[in-house]
Amino acid sequence: MNKIIPVEKNKDYEIYIDGFGSMGEGIGKIDNFTVFVKGAVKGEKVKVKITKVSKNFAFGRVMDIIEKSKDRIEPICPAYKRCGGCQMQHLSYEVQLEFKKQKVIDCIERIGKIKMNSVTVHDTIGMEPPYYYRNKVQLPVGEKNGEVQIGFYAERSHEIIDIDKCHIQFEAANEMIKFVKEWMNKFKIKSYDEQTGKGTLRHIMIRKGFKTGQIMLVLVTVNEALPHKKELIERLTQNIDGITGIIQNINSKKTNVILGEKEITLWGDDQIQDYIGKFKFNISSKSFFQVNPVQTEKLYAAALKYAGLTGKEIVFDAYCGTGTISLFLSQNAKMVYGVEIIPEAIENAKINAAQNKVSNTEFIVGKSEDEIPKLIERGIKPEVVVVDPPRKGCEKILLESIANAEPRTIVYVSCDPATLGRDLGILSELGYKVEEVQPVDMFPWTGHVENVVKLERL
Repeated sequence: MNKIIPVEKNKDYEIYIDGFGSMGEGIGKIDNFTVFVKGAVKGEKVKVKITKVSKNFAFGRVMDIIEKSKDRIEPICPAYKRCGGCQMQHLSYEVQLEFKKQKVIDCIERIGKIKMNSVTVHDTIGMEPPYYYRNKVQLPVGEKNGEVQIGFYAERSHEIIDIDKCHIQFEAANEMIKFVKEWMNKFKIKSYDEQTGKGTLRHIMIRKGFKTGQIMLVLVTVNEALPHKKELIERLTQNIDGITGIIQNINSKKTNVILGEKEITLWGDDQIQDYIGKFKFNISSKSFFQVNPVQTEKLYAAALKYAGLTGKEIVFDAYCGTGTISLFLSQNAKMVYGVEIIPEAIENAKINAAQNKVSNTEFIVGKSEDEIPKLIERGIKPEVVVVDPPRKGCEKILLESIANAEPRTIVYVSCDPATLGRDLGILSELGYKVEEVQPVDMFPWTGHVENVVKLERL
């Protein structure tokens, strides 16, 4: 017997919003059939137009707010409804922080099958003020009706939403985007066409060291030809305080990958510097560096606290990247061993340790599930293991390798609550108890949340 679906595409319905989805969208039911409504707030009654219907749920958009929630605010950005950069500008910041905490609890409980009554979940650490926090911005360049478009992609598309001012990237970036647009329009510099593969400028990337004030501009072009670059360099260097480098990156491939292999330094330096805590880091166009340095310090401080180091411990840092967490841990550890599969990241980690005069670290290239057993075979046994995996989480074989090493404490740093929940469930089965969870809001006005979790061996 076929299931009767009580809604139809392109029809309007009234619906009460009684919950939030994983990225902050409103959730309501029509005859017990779930509808996701972007831009709706829990506690509201709204009129929605159904935009997509599947077997078990539907999507809709708000046409009218019949009963408005006290938690609704006016978005600060005029492009908010079309731009895919933020998802929650219509929701008060206090409620965003509450939502992110609950999202973490739900994922650990539902996916990890962990009873949360014995776990301390702290309130989400927010940012004040929660604006202009991104130290890196990557923007596609296009054209519409003969005018240059530089901005963010609309959600689930490659339509560029042209922006004059973004409220989550650092303010000098907005000024630099304006100068690039004016330069392109004045000298008829063509933007890249994804369909034909022709044009000149594909993307711009801007990075800033928040503590040093140093700024880098990267112009991603189809080939080495970049007409009238001298005029752009003069305009930027005369008007932007702190700019220390302008780089041309060449990417001739038909790909969604932003950066190509070859780079030419057009002016100044090919790196900037910044600090996390007392540690100084070199940042190139391709370096990984946390996007929100203010909140990163809070995230790493929580990781250091949960590690419970006294200066006598050996620590393993799986997925160590360029060594940022390793250096933080080295302050209170006897020795830190960082493992990372990307050779360039390990080279950066060694340079970062040397320039910060840190001698109690060793960085190893390879898979953590391979290298951690080798360290143990060498007679090196950790008291603490820290993992900071990518969004897909940890491989099960790595979690088993860590559990076999029998550290007293595991500190899990996560950028995705769903894979965090899955991995905490595995670690629970391997003899570790989840003690504390600290959510940190690294990306205000979006649905994303990072976490630090403390696990103790039973």
